[in-house]
Amino acid sequence: MSTPYGDDLALAHRLADAADAITLARYQALDLTITNKPDNTPVTDADKSAESAIRALLHEHCPGDGIVGEEFGTQGLESDRYWVIDPIDGTKNFMRGVPTWATLIALVQKQSDGSEVVTTGVVSAPALFRRWYASTGAGAFVIVNGDKPKRISVSQVAKIEDASISYSDLIGWGNRLENFQHLLQSAWRTRAHGDFWSHMLVAEGAVDIAAEPSLALWDMAALDIIVGEAGGRFTNLDGKNGSHGGNGLSTNSALHDYVVQSLRPKNA
Repeated sequence: MSTPYGDDLALAHRLADAADAITLARYQALDLTITNKPDNTPVTDADKSAESAIRALLHEHCPGDGIVGEEFGTQGLESDRYWVIDPIDGTKNFMRGVPTWATLIALVQKQSDGSEVVTTGVVSAPALFRRWYASTGAGAFVIVNGDKPKRISVSQVAKIEDASISYSDLIGWGNRLENFQHLLQSAWRTRAHGDFWSHMLVAEGAVDIAAEPSLALWDMAALDIIVGEAGGRFTNLDGKNGSHGGNGLSTNSALHDYVVQSLRPKNA
């Protein structure tokens, strides 16, 4: 790979391959172990095993990099770069046999001005036979069923009445719920694909808007760069760029400002 982040992307693919081997083997397993974390969200043995495998490879190939993972926390964040890992985004789907789940892997680099930028991202959804990926300046791509990578780009839809919206659910919107419901009613089509898939559909140009009211860094970092390299925008619901905002909004860029304004609470 001839891009500045080619080696990082190659490693991210290797991490995803290792995770896929574990998660697919445990998907729909009759002896799958499920426990609840302190925040009352479920975790399976596959989540833990996949993240452990990714961490082991990172320690082997880039021991100086930091890691932020959903299951085993943070380490080495004094480094000027760190990896962000969600071993299974969509754990509830995974444990119920719904194929909409993925491993999310991203590399974040600290800039001289103190900002942090995602430079590499991979979203691997083996039960959907898909893997999306991107690195800074190199575009966004999808691999379907092991075929050749296909470059992807967002749609050109510019009016909300022509737009397709995907979301997770109606829980967690707080004082934005009424605005969000009105946005849904204004759109041409709405579906609750949920989780990573909504945002990857935006990157592919199949959906124009994806929004979720509550997300962690590991839910968003990989999505951020893939949507951006596909020509879209990824911000929080207030329009702040990046994946540190606590919630996520992906659009085809043309509709972004309209959606941010539409979702702004009336008392803001």
